[in-house]
Amino acid sequence: MIGIELHMLTKKMRTAGALLGAGLLTASLLPGPAQAGAVLASAACSLSLGAVTVPGDHKFQKITATSPVTTTQPTVGPKGLFPVDQVRLASAVGLEPDPPAGLRRSGYVTIVNDLYGFDYVIDQTTGELDPASNKRWRVGGGWTPEFTYFEESRYSGRTNTYALRGGVISRWTVDQHVWRNKATYTGYSAVKTMALISQTRTYDTFLANTRGGALYTIRIPLSGAPVVKQVRASTWQAFDTLIAERCGNQSTLLLGIDKDTRTAYLYAVGHASGTATVIKGLGQAGSTFAAFSDKTYFRYYAGGSEAPPLYGD
Repeated sequence: MIGIELHMLTKKMRTAGALLGAGLLTASLLPGPAQAGAVLASAACSLSLGAVTVPGDHKFQKITATSPVTTTQPTVGPKGLFPVDQVRLASAVGLEPDPPAGLRRSGYVTIVNDLYGFDYVIDQTTGELDPASNKRWRVGGGWTPEFTYFEESRYSGRTNTYALRGGVISRWTVDQHVWRNKATYTGYSAVKTMALISQTRTYDTFLANTRGGALYTIRIPLSGAPVVKQVRASTWQAFDTLIAERCGNQSTLLLGIDKDTRTAYLYAVGHASGTATVIKGLGQAGSTFAAFSDKTYFRYYAGGSEAPPLYGD
């Protein structure tokens, strides 16, 4: 489930469209379907970057593949959602209409060494949090700093969560807040971070960079062993966070964030095909990346049945 094209948002999810009008950001794609395996730098695709700030606020800003790259001023709120300086990892956050005038957001965060799910509703007119809607539930403990990545993938009624710890990728199936069917995959100690780029009925795929600079796709099927393919051999080691969004039919808009240099760079990535994958650098997202007072970053996307899944692989 991902951010949907602007005309679909307007026609089928009017509340999400109202959010855009209010200046709060949704993930969106402008019309301009991609050819298979091609990168459409001119399609003006965009992604919505979310963040948890050090004070515990939610923050959102839109990054668009114009020339040069366009980055909006961030929108902050709700404020004080989480404890100050205690959130370390965050999953993607999905948004869905909550009639008559609300917008529901949900996802996961780690707070100190515990993992929590959360769910809350904001008023689309005012942007204010409905206090009665603000829910948080503890999934479990033991989420120490050895966990370096966490993500959730929702596709056509199924929900899977993924975590990276000490070179081991773990996957769970989640049903009504119950985690089950844990599977583990070893051999990923070189991975620095990952981004979900594809969701299908039978697999999820991640784009991962290594500390040595290589870039790989990791396809994790619902049954069987992962399939790993090298995309690039070097130069990708600087990025601490990768955020991906669908662009057109089969391509991906990728944001790489380097915390050391306080910079972020945007890329158009063609449908994954190993080392033949087309990658086009679109430029820096602002001279100084606006969100670098933030604690952690996540993809902010429009959920619901109309939202097509990621399909970068």
